[in-house]
Amino acid sequence: MLRRGQDRFRRLVPGGLRGGRGLILLVVAAIALWLLSGFYRVQPDEQGVVLRFGEWTRTTPPGLNYHLPGPIESVLTPKVTRVNRIEVGLRSVGETTRGLPVRDIAEESLMLTGDENIVDIDFTVFWVIKDAGKFLFNIRNPEATVKLTAESAMREVIGQTPIQSALTEGRNEIEQGTQTRVQQLLDDYGAGIEVRRVQLLKVDPPGPVIDAFVDVQRARADLERLRNEAEAYRNDILPRARGEAEKMIQDANAYREEITNKAKGEAERFIKVLESYQASKEVTTQRIYLETLEEVFRGMNKVIIDSSAQGGPGVVPYLPLPEIQKRAQQQTDQEETTQ
Repeated sequence: MLRRGQDRFRRLVPGGLRGGRGLILLVVAAIALWLLSGFYRVQPDEQGVVLRFGEWTRTTPPGLNYHLPGPIESVLTPKVTRVNRIEVGLRSVGETTRGLPVRDIAEESLMLTGDENIVDIDFTVFWVIKDAGKFLFNIRNPEATVKLTAESAMREVIGQTPIQSALTEGRNEIEQGTQTRVQQLLDDYGAGIEVRRVQLLKVDPPGPVIDAFVDVQRARADLERLRNEAEAYRNDILPRARGEAEKMIQDANAYREEITNKAKGEAERFIKVLESYQASKEVTTQRIYLETLEEVFRGMNKVIIDSSAQGGPGVVPYLPLPEIQKRAQQQTDQEETTQ
């Protein structure tokens, strides 16, 4: 075989080769080709995983790299930028132009909430390879690991969340909490996987009780509406009542001040009268008598009778003061109207 190889090599090389020198050159060329076979290229969306006799030794970045030629070392180049998708609680059964028809998996989707209610949850996990070496050699079945980890994390988060929050405003917190928990578990496993997103697809009560649950939700909505109406009525009536109470207090204080001041004035007046009486008893008595008569006869018809004028001819024995005052007032009014 060596002779035949030498003969072929002589025919290929001008002038030929003689003896052991040609064999050495042939071996050197073969070794050079063998060493050059260790160069390999890693694409931008890949990572190079170098194996030495089947054992993972290192991970290389994109670009031109080198490993010991086979069978000593070999390289794997998995795609690390492709976004993978795992469905929990449902299975896509085929593609159509309008979407993906799905089949519900009850044993995965039914979960117990923090207030001991059952909720039906379907969600999707999007993930990529973060470390190709760990991804290939630390976990046996990556997709099953991600799926079971995501389901476990979701059950943990839902077990701490009331059903009302899970069905309404708590969806974003559930997604964030589940993503954080899944990433922690995968990092603990050394899976070399990065979770990009956890997306809730459906959060509903179980099918057999959904009608009853809708009735409960309507009752709660009615309760909330009535409570809001009661709050509005209270907010309207209480300030009004407080205002009226404050007005009554202010009126009572004003009345108290008025009565107090009036009583003080009467007391001061009485003291002044007493001082005047003590200084001049006859004059004060006469003045009090006249003031009392004026107060008593103020609203009465008064007629003055002069007993000394009864015998005189043409003398009127009485003087009707109210009539005279009324006539004088009428005359004054007529003059003002004429002017």
